Amino acid sequence: MLTNTYLPHVGGVARSVQAFAGAYRQQGHRVLIVAPTFAGMPEREDGVVRVPAVQNFNASDFSVALPIPAFLTRTLDDFEPDLVHSQHPFLLGMTAIRIARGRGLPLVFTHHTLYEEYTHYVPGDSPALRKFVIELSTRYANLCDQVLAPSESVRQLLLKRGVTQPLEVIPTGVDFPYFSTGDGEGFRQRHGLPADALVIGHMGRLAPEKNLGFLASAVAEFIAKDSRNIYFLVVGGGPSEGAIRQIFTDQGLQDKLCLAGVQKGRDLVDGLHAMDLFTFTSLSETQGMVLTEAMAAGLPVLALDASGVREVLRDGQNGRMLASQDLHAFGLALQQLFSLPAKSWQAMREKARQTANALSIENTARQALQHYRRLIELSPRPSHRGMEEQWELTLKRIKAEWDILSGLAAAADSALGKQES
Repeated sequence: MLTNTYLPHVGGVARSVQAFAGAYRQQGHRVLIVAPTFAGMPEREDGVVRVPAVQNFNASDFSVALPIPAFLTRTLDDFEPDLVHSQHPFLLGMTAIRIARGRGLPLVFTHHTLYEEYTHYVPGDSPALRKFVIELSTRYANLCDQVLAPSESVRQLLLKRGVTQPLEVIPTGVDFPYFSTGDGEGFRQRHGLPADALVIGHMGRLAPEKNLGFLASAVAEFIAKDSRNIYFLVVGGGPSEGAIRQIFTDQGLQDKLCLAGVQKGRDLVDGLHAMDLFTFTSLSETQGMVLTEAMAAGLPVLALDASGVREVLRDGQNGRMLASQDLHAFGLALQQLFSLPAKSWQAMREKARQTANALSIENTARQALQHYRRLIELSPRPSHRGMEEQWELTLKRIKAEWDILSGLAAAADSALGKQES
């Protein structure tokens, strides 16, 4: 599994790779994760190979992998992979193509992200660049043997964009037993949140593409108008932290905001259990992984209708889903949710748990493994390599480089052509 983001980076792709790798290993399979170096990573990691990377690319919390060192080839020779699973269409995604083609292995690609929503991290962001990354990810998908989409919304989008390779929906499942129990009371004590307060919560990477300005404004406006003792708990870190703090300061509500920072392990789960309601306003997600984690903790969810949200959120059952981005409507939904009778609130919490339990990582991992097995059966790994076979693999390596360069050139030409028109 090759990924441009991995622990200790906080984000959906990193957590997805960790979750699937853990589930595969529990079911008896060997997994090797290839990822960039990140500040704060452990000195020793079983089943993880780190490659050199530029840290904090363009003032973000991302790492950018550099050209692959020779030791990775030796590591792969010892590991003897049966299949390559890429998590990105660029950087280590290009390396995934080279590995798969050079070794005659099936290549799977999970289209985790709407990459055009992240071009602001690249100098020279423009409409042409957004078109380029869409073209690039589409052409990359068509170089793979199997494409996985984390939600039906993304699957439909990829079909519309021209992905012609086999395309299936495999969401990242939730570790339901892990997230279903936590010490919310202890978390509140550690972070100065009153035991009897109503706590509106959010968890995730605090970045511009997550639409957190709207969320913070909506919650602050609601707290300012409501007479009850209400707090906003934000678990996570990132470049938007200052903007959230400023919004609450401008309202004179800085004492009602708890920025708990990045939490890991049981502390992260405890943070969810310290909340009464989970809120989410990102419009750039491809799956509702953080939503199912919150639901596993028994939290109803209030979110905006978007890709990745509508697959797990049922309006009026396990939370509320709003059709438009409107501060008044969001505040009204908060008011309605916190005014529900105790019986209705408990029923909503139970429905949230049921939703999360149905999307367990064990089930989604089994679905992915079925696709792996089918591809491996269609492309069995050679048991020996004679001269003729070595020549064939050399030709495949050359073709891989040609496909990569052709895809880049075609994506650029298409993006520039559309921009000119």
